[in-house]
This record gives sequence, C-alpha cells and structure tokens, in this order.
Amino acid sequence: MRDDGLTALRKADDEKIRQSVAVADVPSLLAALAALTGDVSLLRPEFAPDRAPMAVDAGLDAERLALARDVAARTLLRLRDGEIEPVADLDPARLRAVMRYLAGEGSDEQAEFLAEELALSGDPGAPDWRKDDLAPGVDFRVLVIGAGMSGLLAAHRLRQAGVDHVVIEKNEDVGGTWLENRYPGCRVDVPSHLYSYSFAARSDWPDHYSDRDTLLEYWRDFADSSGVRSSIRFRTEVTEAAFDEEAGVWDVRLRTADGAAETVRANVVISAVGQLNRPALPAIEGRDSFAGPAFHSARWDDSVDLRGKRVAVVGTGASALQIVPSIVDAVGSMAVFQRSAPWLAPAPTLTEPFPEGMSWLLDAVPGYAKWYRFWLFNQYAEGLLRYARRDPDWRPDASGAPRAASAANEELRARLTGYLCAQIPDDPQLRAKVIPDYPPASKRMLRDNGAWIAALRRPHVELVTEPIERITPTGIAVAGRGEMPFDVIVYATGFQAGDFLAPMKIIGRGGVDLRARWDGDATAYLGMTVPGFPNLFLMYGPNTNIVVNGSVIFFSECSARYILEAVKTLLKGPHKTMEVRPDVCARFVDEVDAGNALMAWGAPEARSWYKNRHGRVSQNWPFSLLEYWRRTREPNPADFVFD
Repeated sequence: MRDDGLTALRKADDEKIRQSVAVADVPSLLAALAALTGDVSLLRPEFAPDRAPMAVDAGLDAERLALARDVAARTLLRLRDGEIEPVADLDPARLRAVMRYLAGEGSDEQAEFLAEELALSGDPGAPDWRKDDLAPGVDFRVLVIGAGMSGLLAAHRLRQAGVDHVVIEKNEDVGGTWLENRYPGCRVDVPSHLYSYSFAARSDWPDHYSDRDTLLEYWRDFADSSGVRSSIRFRTEVTEAAFDEEAGVWDVRLRTADGAAETVRANVVISAVGQLNRPALPAIEGRDSFAGPAFHSARWDDSVDLRGKRVAVVGTGASALQIVPSIVDAVGSMAVFQRSAPWLAPAPTLTEPFPEGMSWLLDAVPGYAKWYRFWLFNQYAEGLLRYARRDPDWRPDASGAPRAASAANEELRARLTGYLCAQIPDDPQLRAKVIPDYPPASKRMLRDNGAWIAALRRPHVELVTEPIERITPTGIAVAGRGEMPFDVIVYATGFQAGDFLAPMKIIGRGGVDLRARWDGDATAYLGMTVPGFPNLFLMYGPNTNIVVNGSVIFFSECSARYILEAVKTLLKGPHKTMEVRPDVCARFVDEVDAGNALMAWGAPEARSWYKNRHGRVSQNWPFSLLEYWRRTREPNPADFVFD
C-alpha cells in the first residue's frame, strides 16, 4: 500500500477524531480536507470565515461552528475508513477555490503570490540554477555577515545554488536575536506557524507563540539539517569591508576568536545583521553610578537572584511586557517606569500550548499544517494595515489631542481601549495610566493575554509615570517624588535600530564610508542595495520592517530570492559588479517616504523608534506584502549600472 500520510488517522477511533476536531482551527481544517479530498463542496458559503485578525472563531456563530466541526469530523471518519481516497494532486481550479475560501477573491498575481507562500510543492523560492552550470571553474565567493534567521536563509540559498560562501558570526552559535535575548518570558509575538521559513514549516510547534528556547532550537536544527552550519565561522566578527574598485571585489577585515586580524576577499557581501541587535541604554544622568546590578534586557544577567529584591524595570515595550509578568511572583517589590503606554492587542493563547487534539491533527492530516500557516499568513498579510493608515484630513477629538489617525484607526482605538478597560473595572487611576494618548500603530502594538495588566494590579507592583530625573547609587530619583530605593535595575529600553550596520565600517567607491554618508538616515533600494556600494546587499535593511501585517521572515525570503538572482546575473557575466542607479534608489525612497507619511507612525507628531534622529521613518514598509513580493521577484537590469 502506498504511503498517503494517513497512518495516524487510520489508527484513531471516533472519539479521538471528534475530540480533536472540537479544538481545531476550523477554516484551515476544512481547507485542508477540501485539498486532500478534492471535494470543494466542503467549503460551504455558510462556513465562509471572517478574515479579520481579531475575529473570534473566524466570525462563525455557535451554530455554524458546530456544523462546520461536524462536517470536518465526518470527512475525517470517511477518510479513515477508506470511503474517500486522497487525491494525488489538486487541479488548479480546485486549488484556487480552496485558496479563495480562506483568502477571498483576488487577482491572478495575488493567487500566485499566495500559492508560493503555501509551498504545497516544496520550496518555490529555491534557486532554479546551479553555479557550475552558469560559470564552471569561475572563482566566485559570497560572504554573509550574521547567522541569525536571515543569514541562515541566505547561506541555505547559496548552498542550493552551489555557490561558494562563508558566514561570519560573532557569537558562538546560530540564532541571532534568539540566541542573545534570554530574559524571563522571552517569546515571539507572531504565531509559531508563521515564524518559520515557508519551505521548512513545522507541524509540531508546542505553543501557539513559541518561546525563545523553542525558536532557538528551530534555527539550530535548520543549520544542522540544511548543512549550513559547516560554512559558518563562529566567534569571528566583521570590523570593516572595503570595496577594491580595480579588482571589483570586497576586502573584508575580521577579528577572529583569538583576537587576531584577518582579511578575506569576496565577490559579493550580504549583510544579515538585522536592526534589533544593539541594545539602547537611556541617557539618564547618573546611570553608571548605581551600586547594584543593572543590565539591559538583551544582556540578561542570570547570576542576579531577583527573589525578594526591590526591582525597577525601565520601559514598557515588548520586552518589559514579557519580563514583568514572568518575574512578578519572585520579586519583593517592583516599580515599572513608563514614558508612554503601549497599545495591547488581545492574544489569549500567547503563552498557551496547542491543545493535544490540534497538535495531533496538524500531524495526522496531510497538508493541514501548511493550510493552517496559509490561513494565518492571509490574516496577517494585510492584517491591521488598513487600520494603521492615516487620513490627513482626519481631525483630532474635542481634547485637541491626535488620539486617532483615521476613522478606521478610531475604530481600532475603541476596540483596544475596551479591551484594556475590561481588565481594570475598579481602578480609574491605573486605567488612566495604561490607555495610550496616541493613535494605535503610531508605535509598536504588543500582543497580550491579560498578564501585563494583571501584574500591574498586584499590590507589590507600581506603574510609575512621573519622569526619571537621575539614577543614584541606591535607586532612582523621580520628579516630584524624590528617590525610590532599588536593589536591581532592568533596562527594557529597546535597541539602536536606526544605526544600521553598526559598528561595522563599510567603505564603497571613492573611499566613501556608508554609515558616515547615511549620517543616521539609512536608505537603500528595496532595503537591499545602495548606490556607490557595488555587490553589497542588505537583508532586513532600511524600510523593510513590518509591524502590523505579518512576519519579517517573509521579507527575508523575498530578499534572499532577489539577492540570489543578482548573484546569478553576476555569474552569467560578462560584468563583475552591479550597482543600483542613484536615481532609481532616490525614486524608491521618495515612494516609501510618501507611503509612510500616510501611516499612523508617519504622522508629524508620532514618536517611536520607527523614526530616526532626523525624524524620518527609516524602519517600516508602508505597503502590502504583495507589493514587496512583486518588486523583488528578480532584479531589473535597467535599475543597475554594470562594470
């Protein structure tokens, strides 16, 4: 008998199947069953899901939800009993019908875009060429900086294409930010099935949102199973890369594990160092005078015992939201210092494991994990994007404060405010502190399961909103309150996101220092390539951050494909270098700036790490994922100057 992937299903009894379906995600399960059986009649109009990211049970009322679960369970029972045979391949028309059920109507281009992300056929993003076929015998090497998510992906694609490469990693292992951040409660705020490569999806994620250790294990396993680990030089740091104009190559200076200096040559350099890897400590007077332990969340000091201690947490961003609930039971007392309140988006399963039945179905039903990932991707692909758009004609409320950026943004504000108020029915002072006074999406919105407010309501915890005046040897001096004594200070104050490529020195044509030229205002065509710096490509570069519509891994997969196509172009010759035209880059930057100006985070009054010190949004992508996918299918030769 051929292996059709139904072995586990055939061993299950009726109760196991029905109990599992009772905790399953219904829209994606029905889609998976329609694809598996070829029976698109399972996707009844009354089962059509609400695709909004915060819709409960996909918008299905109790009656329709129960009926949909019954249809799914009966289909699984018939598959188990051999009454239905799984189809080998789903014809294009039926595939489109299944995709339409989950994603809605769309253009042929959107269907192609979504089908690629679905990755039913394996790995659509893999290069369809090999270096030995294009340029046998040609000496060509690529150097990748960083072995985090993007660097591993770049190395994997280069390996698939048979291109000689080396990865330089300053740490002792892979994982990037997931290796360096190990604070209590550290986890991703994107669903686990989305926070993975489309071509290396897992069906056995233990939690809805993976914790740091699980994600680090994923990157380590990928480095091993893909063979990429063998090309990584650990505990080695790039200090400088200088372009040799005569030879058309990069000389990259390294600091090795033993502190020695070394120079290697590469035809192409790919920077995969990311944006969020250098901690930002606040410029507070006396910060270095504190006599007790004080450290940044990204440099967590495991040797410090917090039990019974008086702890100060400075900051209320993403890291603080995870740290505070995780240590609240251990500390003697805690003060959380807030400059501005974060908007919280409900995620009830944020720290919850997948129900056993859901996990079983993801493994037992062929294709279910991919369709579940597709369903999540489609929800997040546009996600809250329309709610984050800014209407320049929108007028502030009666108070005169710009509390919303558009009618849709006002609607989102009302929903999120209601979510916060419901958690604080009897404490108007705390409620006033935690409701932000700026439009949602102006700053990063955080996923929450209620643990943040619950921690702040504990009797030994205080949310401090008065400004910090200075740090003293024994505590923190607060405006209007004097000194508050502490034993430990934790700085949950984010990263130096705007200083791209720091601390490396990148020297291009004419001896131009890239970071000096940027002067804190980084720009790059498609976030990847810069005029005057041939054969240099950036991953997770300027304006490729997405904050309301998906996972950054999607952008990394797009950029990896684009960069590999650029490498292919160079291998085909006859040119050694390709350099984006200044006018092409400038036009792109103007487009992105205009787009960001129409987002909540681009409003003149908006203040966040999305903006650099010049006031320009140098982080975020303001358009759809489809738009970035469209632009990065392959390099347009007309955009470049070749030498």
